[in-house]
Amino acid sequence: MRETLPLLELTEFPAIDRHAIDTLQVNLGYKCNQRCLHCHVNAGPTRTEMMTEDNIALVLDVLRARDIKVLDLTGGAPELHPQFRELVVKARALGVKVIDRCNLTILFEPEQEGLAEFLAANDVEVVASLPCYSMENVDAQRGDGVFDKSIAGLQTLNQLGYGQSGSGRVLNLVYNPQGPALPPNQQRLEADYRRELMAHFGIVFNSLFALANMPIQRFGSTLISKGQFDDYLALLKGSYSEANLSSVMCRSLVSVDWQGYLYDCDFNQQLGLGLPSTGDQRADLTTLLSTTLQGQPIRVAGHCYGCTAGQGSSCGGAL
Repeated sequence: MRETLPLLELTEFPAIDRHAIDTLQVNLGYKCNQRCLHCHVNAGPTRTEMMTEDNIALVLDVLRARDIKVLDLTGGAPELHPQFRELVVKARALGVKVIDRCNLTILFEPEQEGLAEFLAANDVEVVASLPCYSMENVDAQRGDGVFDKSIAGLQTLNQLGYGQSGSGRVLNLVYNPQGPALPPNQQRLEADYRRELMAHFGIVFNSLFALANMPIQRFGSTLISKGQFDDYLALLKGSYSEANLSSVMCRSLVSVDWQGYLYDCDFNQQLGLGLPSTGDQRADLTTLLSTTLQGQPIRVAGHCYGCTAGQGSSCGGAL
């Protein structure tokens, strides 16, 4: 895989700093039952990295110490971590909102029986990947048969109340472009998703998040191989909107990798751009037990234009 950081380090992106932390985004490991072209984590079935039991305990300690309100679980497929369900139950007992970034097909994997029911019973917010409402486009990006399983997963979640008015069980979908292009208008695309998914499959959901693909890891390497990297970066930079700076997710979120180290966002995590060290100590979960990080500068590089281009892009969709 080709490295993208050397092409991103020299940047004119403006300096920004951190606000108070309200979300702890934790990558439980890179193992996944899918291997998607756009994946900025380079996750897949052969990855073995998993967060340790000690760091799982530290996650809960940090939630208590910093009174953090949202735990955002990601991967890989976070549900493949053997302590996923235990962590969810303990976080919910603290009154913390838990988000599961779910690829939907995981609901049908061996040893995941009852996963959908577990998520519903614990009122976990599901953020589900569905890069298109077309089978052809989804399977092209994620693999043969993924679309049908994704639709079945959404129908299962709907049957448990997810996406249904008044249920309190939140189901949000995620769209990514198939190639080096900005996402279309989120509101119009959401209307298209609602119409098509209801008409053909009877599926309902709460919101659609339209996310830009980041020129890093697997997607960035593919762009380099195809000679498209510079053009895509120029598109992101040329579409920069200063208005998005106030709402970028890194201002109020801290990303934690499977080893417990801290980053400004999931994208910086994949580029190895960690929070500043204190002496010989890399910033990790224990750092959050003693400091708020508020006011510290955020590490920026060329990929940051992906979050501020056009309508903006974050873990919660357009800005």
